[in-house]
Amino acid sequence: MNILEESSRRLMQRLAEFAEYSDEPDGRLTRLYLSPAYLGACERFCQWARIIGLTPYMDAVGNIRARYEGRRVGAPALMIGSHIDTVRNAGRYDGNLGALAALSVVEMLIQRRERLEIAIEIVAFGDEEGVRFPTAMTGSRALAGMLSPNWLDAKDDDDVSLRDALMASGCSPELAQQARARDVFAFVELHIEQGPRLEAEGLAIGTVTAINGASRLEVRVLGSAGHAGSVPMELRRDALCAAAEMVLAVEREGIKAGDVVGTVGRINALPGAINVIPGVVTFSVDVRSTSDQTRQQSVSKLEANFRNIAGRRGAVAEVTQTHNANAYECDNRIVSGLDAAVAACGQKVFHLSSGAGHDAMIMGQICPAGMLFVRCAGGISHNPLESITLADCEIGLATLFEFVRTVRPDFEAA
Repeated sequence: MNILEESSRRLMQRLAEFAEYSDEPDGRLTRLYLSPAYLGACERFCQWARIIGLTPYMDAVGNIRARYEGRRVGAPALMIGSHIDTVRNAGRYDGNLGALAALSVVEMLIQRRERLEIAIEIVAFGDEEGVRFPTAMTGSRALAGMLSPNWLDAKDDDDVSLRDALMASGCSPELAQQARARDVFAFVELHIEQGPRLEAEGLAIGTVTAINGASRLEVRVLGSAGHAGSVPMELRRDALCAAAEMVLAVEREGIKAGDVVGTVGRINALPGAINVIPGVVTFSVDVRSTSDQTRQQSVSKLEANFRNIAGRRGAVAEVTQTHNANAYECDNRIVSGLDAAVAACGQKVFHLSSGAGHDAMIMGQICPAGMLFVRCAGGISHNPLESITLADCEIGLATLFEFVRTVRPDFEAA
């Protein structure tokens, strides 16, 4: 068995072990940012890094980072990695594949006793998913110097602020500006596709050319709670009925606008009793598009529509934007380099865009960035059925390794 085969098998084994770090005891994988499971996974990642000779550390916002020096100390660094937080009831490959593959790439270089003209900086990001707090991509935003002024005030469902969660995790939020990536000339992320195109094409790997922009809203509808039996229908100010109409408005906007997808993934009605008219409802809205202008127009239309619906029903709609990320076109030099690596590994070059957001789109604001997608079964993601094969894992790892070994700060081939 050669180094690549051995490394691919070890990577799959690590992914299986990593999936055991979950906030839920029933076998479901849920690893929320800064939770006990997240911190446990961070420590396991650090253990693996130490075993191969690296000196990993957790930065001020909970990312895990480690550097493999080049032939010259202080050489410009290529950053590789992905996120290790998950959605609720997740699959084991989303994010984790790219983070652990980055570790595998450096491990293979060490096994070959090979130093490059560049340094390699590994990163395992936190809070890419934005599930625990009304934030997203906190880890990569910190590295890009793009944290919002009030980011530390965000609170989770248990009223724990991001500031307190970071401090309880041993992080130093007041030093977040020092987490900014420096002397990084490019960023590359390996990730499962989270869609069916590669499988439909019969391909194991593809080069990403663009990433959809995304906006997230938190909507709070204020009506009036009342007795389910004694308040006449025509006199009700039912917050849930108003919210239901708003949810359908999100669907209609996505269909009408064309290059837009809109999703309401979470809704909560209070007081939550079977015999009480809901007085307060909160729900999330996720709007995405390849066109920032189209996405922003849809968001504006939705905000106006929500307020009109609420007013017509005697309610009030409060709309807060919790996340905004512009669409990102992957750097042409990175795309060309990844294409060359794909071809060098005997695979057909194939381009595709990403409907999902990724840390690469944030890192692309400070350095050239790009992505490789690995085929996933049925295009299923954010789901326990998420799956990749050992063979595809090996192709993905081989392609990333080839790119890392041949890229230069000026993007010329070796």
